[in-house]
Formats: sequence, C-alpha cells, structure tokens
Amino acid sequence: MGHRLRPRDLAILALESPTAPMHNATVEIFDPGESGFDHDRLVELIADRISFVPRYRQKLQSVPGRLANPVWSDDPDFDLAFHVRRSALPRPGSMDQLRELVGRIVSRPLDRSRPLWEVYFVEGLAGGQVAVLSKSHLALVDGVDTVDLGQVLLDVHAEAKSLGGDEWRADRRPTPFGLIADAVGDSAHEPRIVLDTVRSNAAAVVRTVGQVADRAGRVADALTNRRSSPDSPITGELSQQRRIVTVHTSLADHRAIRDAHGGTVNDVVLATVTGGLRGWLMTRTESLGGLRNIRAVVPVSVFDEELEATSLGSQITAHWVDLPISEPSAVVRLHQVSYSFQAHKETGRGVAANRLAGIAGFAPATFHAIGARVAVEELRRGFQVTVTNVPGPQSPLHASGARMVETYPVHPLLPGHALSIGVTSYDGQVFYGITADRDLLPDAELFGQCLTEALDELLDTASGARPKVPRGPKKSARKSARKPAKKS
Repeated sequence: MGHRLRPRDLAILALESPTAPMHNATVEIFDPGESGFDHDRLVELIADRISFVPRYRQKLQSVPGRLANPVWSDDPDFDLAFHVRRSALPRPGSMDQLRELVGRIVSRPLDRSRPLWEVYFVEGLAGGQVAVLSKSHLALVDGVDTVDLGQVLLDVHAEAKSLGGDEWRADRRPTPFGLIADAVGDSAHEPRIVLDTVRSNAAAVVRTVGQVADRAGRVADALTNRRSSPDSPITGELSQQRRIVTVHTSLADHRAIRDAHGGTVNDVVLATVTGGLRGWLMTRTESLGGLRNIRAVVPVSVFDEELEATSLGSQITAHWVDLPISEPSAVVRLHQVSYSFQAHKETGRGVAANRLAGIAGFAPATFHAIGARVAVEELRRGFQVTVTNVPGPQSPLHASGARMVETYPVHPLLPGHALSIGVTSYDGQVFYGITADRDLLPDAELFGQCLTEALDELLDTASGARPKVPRGPKKSARKSARKPAKKS
C-alpha cells in the first residue's frame, strides 16, 4: 500500500477550489550558452533525476467510504511527456510576455487524476535565454518525504552529469478491497489513524457547510444589492486568474542597508515590502489613517544542529509581523520590523542565512513550498499577506550545463488573500516574485515599482558610498499612478 496522506495534506486538498489552486511555482531563467539546453535535454534531465523524488510518479487514490485518508500510489500510466511541456514566446520575448504566460499557467489547477506537478520549458526569450516554469501541489512537497523536483535538477558545476536514472516500473495499483483491508489493518495497529480519519472527515463537512453558507451569502448580497467590504485593500473574493510581477534587485544594496542600520537582510526585505505597500496604497488613494499595519505571516526556519535537512518540513514555523505601513520614516519602519524578530533570534533556534543557503542540496523552491504550507495551516489566524524570504546559494547553479541567471518564486493565493510575496536571494541578487489576483489588484505592477522605490529610499539612508550596481531605467511609481495601470 502507498503512503497515506496526513491530515494537513488532506486539509490542503480540501481548501483547493477553482479560485484558489493550491500549488507552488518557480520561474527560472537560464542562459544556455554552449550547453545546448533545450526541451529535449530538460526531459532527459528529469528522467535522470526523478528517481530521487518517487512521489512525482505517484497519484492520489481514495479509500472507499472514507474509512481512511487517501494514499499515494504509483501511476501505472505515468507519462513524462504529459508533465514536461514545451512553450514559446514570440521572439524576442520580453519579461512582460513571460509574466503574462506564467500568470495564465499558474491560474489553472493541476489534474488530480495524475501526479500533481507540471514543468514548462519556455523558449524565445530575448538574448537567447530560456525559462523553466515548474509548479507542484502543496500536498506533494512536504519537505519530509518529498522535496521539490527543482532541488534535484540543479547542479553547482557547469559540467552536465548523468546519474543513470532508473528502470522504474509501477507497483500494482491497490484495489478498492485492498484499500479497505489496509485501512482496517492500519486502524487496528495504529488507533491514531482512526482519530486522524474522523478529524479529516469532520473538517471536510465543516468546510463544505462553510462553502455552501458563503455561496448563499453572496447570493443574498446580490439580491439585496449589497457588497461585502474587505478587511483590507489586499483581501477579497478571488477570481480564477492571476497576475505575476517580478522585481530584480541587488543583494549588495540589501547588505549595505543592513550594515548601516543593523539587523539582518531579512529585516531589510520586510522593510522594503512595508515601504512598497505603503507607497502603493498611497498611489491608490487608500487612507492610511485607519490602516496602521498590515499583518503578515513570515515562515521562518528553526533548524537544530542535530536535525538533517531532509526533515525541512517539520522545522519551519510561522512568525507574525505587523508591517507598519503608516510610519513615514523608512528607517523607523526597518527598526520596527527588526524588533519584531528579536524574540525569535533570542531563542537560539533561528538559522543564519548563510547556514541555510549552505545546506548540501538545498534549493529555495522546497523552502517556498513549505512556507506556503505553513501559511495554509495558519489561515484562521487573521493575516492579510504572506511574505516568504529564502536565502539561496550565492554561487551559480546549472541545469544540464545551462547557467541559471534569475529565479522567481510564485506563491499561491489563499482564499480571500489577493496578494502573496516570495523572495529568493541567489548569486548576488535578490528576486521578488509577487502573485496577485488579476481582478482585485489590476495595478499590481505598480506595487513592483513601489518596491524598487522603497529599497532605494532605504539605501539613501545608508551611510558610506552607495554600491554601484547595474540598474534599468527607473520609473517613478508616483508618476505612474496618474496613468492607467499597465496590465502584464
């Protein structure tokens, strides 16, 4: 029998809906150089490495009568070509076009009748670059039994190496009678299974009743011409479409601010997000008088020396931060955010960024997936936004010899949450990936511009010489606010 789903995995599946698909995604941009990296080479690479993540060849199978939670079982019809797809932009493809494509792909839920992942090889980017978009269901990547596929595809050396793959054959698919027999046997040997099943079924009933009540409430509002007011400008009823925004910044800038004012690079990231939210809401003429803070959940690592990286999923916890968007001073915002992390630092269980990034085989995609799972578990705690910052390796990574030059996390939107932010530092750069509801936040690109301005504002307060780093033409978010928001 396959591995049985844990209650938290089943809760993620139950939370999923057409307006809230529960998968995490990553956009990686590669410079193929002389490597010849193309769609066929990507398929070969995944075929060579997929044996390290066997769950990527398994799908969910329900137990008749809900006598126990579903199990993961080998897919006898597993078709790698179905999961690794080829796409292209009209040459020379721009980042705007790539973001539009990514938004459309991540808006679609994964097919539950197959293994819960997809990878897209996107050709046609300007400069001969290519992109790889991967998306994996949150129930698939738990950081304990399964890491993200991206964690086994990237190498620290440019020389492409083959690990030999495997001669995989699917195990026999369990029959309904076999599933029932296994469920009864598991319940007899482990009473905890019975309790987990009861809890899962009860939770499913509660969620179903809640969904029915919510739909009835929306119908009543429509009949009476009432509109429910959101708790904040970044919450509301989601559509089925997403808008993706990417922001590329320098790690040297973040470090210069840290060195000038103390704290950590993570504090600088959160202060930048705070300043970006403040500037963006001001351009939308949102009153900040009654909205002093935006509550964020920030997944943090709590590794211990004795624990191994393979148990990542059980060593990340939620940290709560009230982002002070009403504070006009960039430096005060930074100190307030830094102070909120002081208690976590004093526990001695926090993990330094350089140690986390130095874990052998560590890939930010796995941490981002676990961070999204943590946010799901804390959904009832009443926060408005998720911010997951992952310190990645500061040396180049490669896929079949092609150098990865950019990497952007794409987090899922939780029900009622119109904005989610993922951050990855890699090879001297910091990459912000913003997921927004396409209808609720049509000006999400403006938020990306405000993030850049918030970082510049912090950098201007840092003493000493400003690091000289390449920058694209800067566009004032304040001026852009007077024009219709550009849709990407």
